[in-house]
Amino acid sequence: MDIDAWLWWLIGAAVLGIALVITAMPELGMLAVGAVAAALVSGILGGGAVAQAVVFAVVSTALIAVVRPIAKRQRADRSQHATGVDALKGRQAVVLERVDGSGGRIKLAGEVWSARALDSGHAYEVGQEVDVVEIEGATAIVM
Repeated sequence: MDIDAWLWWLIGAAVLGIALVITAMPELGMLAVGAVAAALVSGILGGGAVAQAVVFAVVSTALIAVVRPIAKRQRADRSQHATGVDALKGRQAVVLERVDGSGGRIKLAGEVWSARALDSGHAYEVGQEVDVVEIEGATAIVM
């Protein structure tokens, strides 16, 4: 039983696709697309082994060279736009009820939050401005 080259390329693309799903490495997906392109050269255009290897290398390299910088830039942009409780870290709040190591209340981003002092020996009085260090559940840790 003789298997055509295009089928080997498709098997390779499938293996790379499975590896992509298992490892979440996007480069494997780009290599899989290169393998599909080589299968097309083999099956439809009847290209030889050298043409198939060149198409695989060129398509895979081009995808990696173009897509990776775009993905890296998108990932960097996303980290600059914190959302949810991550967006509250580092913000200033005003003490509404005395805040110490056991608790208190602050006004943070227009909302009233439970708060606790980072240093349990330190207390913050009403009207004082504090910095939010961390959010634990529904409690802001301040200093």
